[in-house]
Amino acid sequence: MSEQKLKMKAYWKKNLKTLLILLAIWFLVSFGFGILLVEPLNTIQFGGFKLGFWFAQQGSIYTFVVLIFVYVYRMNQLDKEFDVNEE
Repeated sequence: MSEQKLKMKAYWKKNLKTLLILLAIWFLVSFGFGILLVEPLNTIQFGGFKLGFWFAQQGSIYTFVVLIFVYVYRMNQLDKEFDVNEE
């Protein structure tokens, strides 16, 4: 296998690792905190609302937006590391 193919394989592997970690965080926040753990979290108040309710209504959306920015930042780092950046 050529050096370029090995480099692209390593790039894709790191890309998938990043995606899986970010999707796991999103799943934990949206499904875990918003559905599975809603009852224990509802014992905590956040901004006048039950925390489980807040995660189900707002927290998962905020987390998703933050994860988008984290993904962009991480992919820019990977692009520079593997010299495939567009700059």
